[in-house]
Amino acid sequence: MSKLKIEIDYDFCQWSELTEQDKQLIKHAKEAVRNSYANYSHFHVGAALQLHDGRIVIGANQENAAFPSGLCAERAAIFAAQSQAPEQAIDAIAVAAHNEEAFLNDPISPCGACRQVMLEMEDRYKQNLRVLLYGTAGIYVFKSVKDLMPFAFVDENMRK
Repeated sequence: MSKLKIEIDYDFCQWSELTEQDKQLIKHAKEAVRNSYANYSHFHVGAALQLHDGRIVIGANQENAAFPSGLCAERAAIFAAQSQAPEQAIDAIAVAAHNEEAFLNDPISPCGACRQVMLEMEDRYKQNLRVLLYGTAGIYVFKSVKDLMPFAFVDENMRK
């Protein structure tokens, strides 16, 4: 038996260290929080995507009394982008979360379902999707969704 180890590299940045483009994407994610419908959890999440042509598409979590019927902000944004501009790769996604009081100090991480959908976007367009996770204490920046999901399951896994 062999013991293997997985390591990932990611950046932890302060707001002042981000590029202007990344700051704008995070601002859009924070603004998208206002579109959240979170009457049950009171946990509001916004996401903003930058498409390859520069367009920004936002999404916000949408809850429902039948809990499985809701949708996370990340998937809401991705599905909107795919419906409006399926020819455009997604270059980056920013995610911000707000509880009943304020934006969270520590960044939140996308759920497994959102990670899988994000991973499929990388696979579909054959390019990395940068992930920016916003917290007031700092921002996590990942170069690829694979850094969040090292044992990825994508189309190529289903082939011989």
